Amino acid sequence: MQNLFRRLDGWLFAALLVLAFAALGYLSTRYATQSDWTTNGRTSLSAESRAVLGQLQGPVEIVSYARPQGDLRQTVAGFLQRYQAVKPDLTLRFVDPQLDPAKMRELGITVDGALILHYQDREQRLDELSERSLTNALERLLRGRDRIVAFVTGDGERRADGQGNGDLGTFITQLESRGMRAVPLNFSQVGAVPEHTDLVVLASPEVALPPAAVQALVNYVANGGNLLWLAEPANDDLGLRPLAAALGVRVLPGVLVDGSGAALGLHDPRLITLGDYPAQAITRGFSLTTLFPQASALAQLDQSGWAFAPFLRSSAQSWTEFQPIDNAKSSDIRFDADVGELKGPLDFGFALSRLSPSPDKSEQRAVVIGDGDFLSNTYLGNGGNRALGERVFDWLLGDDKLVNLPPRGAPDRLLQISQGELNALSFGFLIALPLLLLLIGGAIVWRRRRR
Repeated sequence: MQNLFRRLDGWLFAALLVLAFAALGYLSTRYATQSDWTTNGRTSLSAESRAVLGQLQGPVEIVSYARPQGDLRQTVAGFLQRYQAVKPDLTLRFVDPQLDPAKMRELGITVDGALILHYQDREQRLDELSERSLTNALERLLRGRDRIVAFVTGDGERRADGQGNGDLGTFITQLESRGMRAVPLNFSQVGAVPEHTDLVVLASPEVALPPAAVQALVNYVANGGNLLWLAEPANDDLGLRPLAAALGVRVLPGVLVDGSGAALGLHDPRLITLGDYPAQAITRGFSLTTLFPQASALAQLDQSGWAFAPFLRSSAQSWTEFQPIDNAKSSDIRFDADVGELKGPLDFGFALSRLSPSPDKSEQRAVVIGDGDFLSNTYLGNGGNRALGERVFDWLLGDDKLVNLPPRGAPDRLLQISQGELNALSFGFLIALPLLLLLIGGAIVWRRRRR
C-alpha cells in the first residue's frame, strides 16, 4: 500500500508539473513581457530614439510595402512595437506591392518591405530596417527639409567627402543621414555664397584665401549667414583677419598645450582633453570626454555686436606655447610669460549669436573653434567628438530641439583587462576548467564502481 501511495504521489506530481507548464505556455501566448539587463538598456529603444519620438508633435504613419507571404510583415510589426510603446499615435499600415506594380514603380519601391514615413505633410523613404536608420528618418521629418551646408574648397581645406586622415568624410556621411546635404563652395567659380545656403563651413584652409573669397565670406556674414570656422594654429596668417574682425574674434598665436596631459597618459602636450564645459546651449547636459589634437586659443574683441558664449575652455595648467613642438614631452616644455605666452584657462571655442540682418530669420549664429582635427576621420571616434560635432551643427542650423538628443552608448561592449588577467583567463578556460571537469568525472566513476 505504501508503494502504491508513493507511485500515486509521483504521478500526481508529474501531472501537476505538466499542467503548470501548459498554463505557462497558454499565458505566454496571451501576454508578453521583456527585460533588458544590458548597461543603458542598449537592446531596448535607445534614449536618443525616445527623445526624437518625444519631439514629434502629432501622429506618424508608417506604410510598409511588404508582401503577405513569409514572415517579413511580422518582423516589421514586431520591430515597430518598441516605437509604438513610446509613441502610441505611431501607426503601421501594410500594402501588398504585388497588387499595383505600376504604382510601386511610380513610388520607386524596389525593396520588399520598404517603408514610407508620413508626418505633417512630409515623408521619408526607408529601405533598411534598423533603429539607427528609422530614428534618422524620423529626425529628418522633424527638420522638415534637408539643410544645405556649403564647405569652402580650393585652398587646402578639409574635404567634406574625403577619406584622408585629416578630411571630414566619415562625419559628414553621418550628418547627411540626419538630414543635411553637403555641397562644395569654390570661390574661384562663384563670386558669392549661393542663396538658400543654410550654413557655410570654413574647415582649416592650408593656404591663404584670395581676397575676393575672404570678402565673399565677410559679405555673407554681414548679410546674416550662419558660419562655422574651424581654425588652426597659424590661421591668423592666411588672410582671414577681415573675417575674424567681422566675427569679433582673434586667433591667438601659438598652440595650446596642457601640462596636465601626462597624468592622463597623453605623451603629446598638444592633446587637449575636456570632460567639463562652460554652460551654453551646445554643451548643456553634455558630459562626454572630447579630444582636441592641436588647438589655437581664441580671444573676444570688444564691441563686436555679437553675443559671445565660450563652450570650449582649456584647463588652468594650459598655456599658449610659441616654440615649435615635434615629439617633445610635457616635461620638455615650459611656460614663458616673458615672450608673451598666455596662461590658461583659455577659450578655444566660441558660440556667437545676434539679431539677424536678414529679414528671413530672427537670429544669426556662428561658431569658431580653434581646432578642426577633432572632427577628422582620424579623431572622430575619440570619446564624444562626434556627438559634440553634431550638437554644433544642430545649433548652427537652428534645430535647437535636436541639440540635446542624448548620444547612444554601449559601455558594456568593451572589456578592459591587463595582459596578466588575460593570461589567467586563458589558463583557466583552456587548462584548469577541463582538468576540473575530468577530475569530477573521474570521481563520479570511482564512486559508482565502489558501490
